[in-house]
Amino acid sequence: MTALTYREAGRQAVIAEMRLDQKVWCLGEDLGRGGVFGQYAELEAEFGTDRICSAPISEAAIMGAAVGAAMAGARPVVEMRFADFALCAVDELVNQAAKARYMFGGQSKVPLTVREPMGMWRSSAAQHSQSLEAWYAHIPGLVVAAPATAQDNYTLLRSSIRIDDPVVYMEHKHLWDFEGEVDEGAADFEYGPEQFGKAHVMQAGNACTIVAWSAQVHVAMEAAKMLAADGVHVEVINLRTLWPWDEAAVARSIAKTGRLIVTHEAVGVGGFGGEIVATMSEKHFDKLQRPPLRLTAPRIPIAYAPDLENQVRVTAEQIVVGVIQLR
Repeated sequence: MTALTYREAGRQAVIAEMRLDQKVWCLGEDLGRGGVFGQYAELEAEFGTDRICSAPISEAAIMGAAVGAAMAGARPVVEMRFADFALCAVDELVNQAAKARYMFGGQSKVPLTVREPMGMWRSSAAQHSQSLEAWYAHIPGLVVAAPATAQDNYTLLRSSIRIDDPVVYMEHKHLWDFEGEVDEGAADFEYGPEQFGKAHVMQAGNACTIVAWSAQVHVAMEAAKMLAADGVHVEVINLRTLWPWDEAAVARSIAKTGRLIVTHEAVGVGGFGGEIVATMSEKHFDKLQRPPLRLTAPRIPIAYAPDLENQVRVTAEQIVVGVIQLR
């Protein structure tokens, strides 16, 4: 086990896959300079400009080139800088990459990894702070990952590069410097499709099930610590991937707790939390002793001013109140 930051875990994941497979290459703006957050630092020196490609400022061109390369047999890793900027390339991703395998009757595949840094990060304002994971989970043909820990970022990024479907890979900007233990020595066969739809129980408990992903997992863990001080032990589930998602893990947990809170940083209206609550209510209602609760952002733009930005955040204190409400 090695202590790595979330950023470095992702960087090492890309390096490992590029060393193993010559078909893996990276494309995006400023990659030669290490990327906007340093997640590609020094990669150009090792792999050269043929495999670490700094592109002009055209998200549509970047995505279109990568989709074509993937269909031709390469395994491109596309850097979109911000999830918000990736909207400029949504046609190439949603109408081309997501549908190609189906429309060509399985004769073509699109092994494409699209890295989209998401979420609120120190006053980045309305055009650089959105969490749009539910948009992509809605699209058949796309896989959606939202790593919460350094180990998640290493394991899921390596797995994303290996699978034969397009993956929207959403790293949270607030987590770049988050440090955790990472097992880099796992056998190569452990990276692949089996990592998707596999949630992790971050903390066991019987008072309430709290489901989260990305940075909100850490907020949920903070709430769990606060509740434990009062003798209330909740179960925190890190979903890790939104499509596929681990319905079975959530169902097992609510069978034990009888209560469910889903919390996410994204706007609640149309958010993926609604899918989880609906599925549990429709298929596992007999396990629930109380109606499920969603704790999410309101449907408003994210402000630049820190005090206003904080009004949008779901806090540990709000989660604590939610757990008490369901008791």
